Amino acid sequence: MFKYVVFFTFVIMSMVLLPKNFSFVNAISPVSQSEKIDTSQAPEQPKKDYSVYVESEFAPLKRAVVSQSEIELGGKLKDLKIGKHQQNLWNMERQNLEIILKKYNVEILRPRKLTNYEKQIGFAPDGITDGTGFTNFFARDPFFTIGENLIEGSFRSVYRRLEILPIRSILEKEAASSGCMYVSVPVPDVSEGIDSDTGPFLEGGDILVYGKKIFVGNSGMASNKKGIDWLGNYLKKFDYEVYEVALAPDVLHLDCAVSLVREGLLIYCPETLPEGLPETFKDWDKISVNYDAMRKLAVNGLPINEEVYLTDTEFKNTIGAELEKRGIKVEYISFSTTRTFGGAFRCSVQPLLRISD
Repeated sequence: MFKYVVFFTFVIMSMVLLPKNFSFVNAISPVSQSEKIDTSQAPEQPKKDYSVYVESEFAPLKRAVVSQSEIELGGKLKDLKIGKHQQNLWNMERQNLEIILKKYNVEILRPRKLTNYEKQIGFAPDGITDGTGFTNFFARDPFFTIGENLIEGSFRSVYRRLEILPIRSILEKEAASSGCMYVSVPVPDVSEGIDSDTGPFLEGGDILVYGKKIFVGNSGMASNKKGIDWLGNYLKKFDYEVYEVALAPDVLHLDCAVSLVREGLLIYCPETLPEGLPETFKDWDKISVNYDAMRKLAVNGLPINEEVYLTDTEFKNTIGAELEKRGIKVEYISFSTTRTFGGAFRCSVQPLLRISD
């Protein structure tokens, strides 16, 4: 009984002695109402100094992997072997591309070339490429960058499955120095043969980045549903949404069908999209190209930033003219040799850093 008398005595004395505006709620809060910290004048937190980050297709391009190309095919594909003259023209186009990128202060990283041993593996009858040879076509497809994620892809075409090897040392160094996430799509299931369509398949040319929305093409020639589902499951922990985009069955990648030039403006070929553009882009200003131009890689240009776009001289009076009408500065170089092998500017460049200032 005595302890209750002491307790009530303490409460009564507290009510008498404490100030009238005292609040028990304030007393147990970390900061009382009268002492709240004014954060309006607090210094702004510095932005992270990214070296690997892609926020969109058109954010300023600052760092990128640019392809070095070697092609030697055998078996069923031996007729596609590139000649020395073509190789020289291909190399010259890469040099011209590098000049343009450096003009806009883009840091360029180059993959190594395939080793002799890797080339031998390419011709091994029962090896990873089923003896079809080796390629080092384009930097876009073996991996891709989404936000702070470096992701190795998974090729459907068996003759391209060695292409990641010359790039991997770059990815390892970037991951180690930047602290970004570095992961790989699971290797394709070959339990039913090297040419099995099971997958998962996911190729960089099918990936379009638009903030937290990621669009992935599926024509049946490259990326497939398993690959797209894998990407969606992986990225959801980073609050990304992944959308599958149906492509016509003879279109290799989404970047052959759609190019995001800047906020609210895109280039596309309507004939390649059996279900139309994704809803996100329905109200955008659109530059339309026909099917023949799409086959010549007219859509596969490269935004350097929201004000500058790179395309082939062949499209100066079509796409180039339409872009210039809309206030876009257009850079032109000839990429005719590269385009004969199924890719153009976007295919040749895989961004590591695309971020707004």
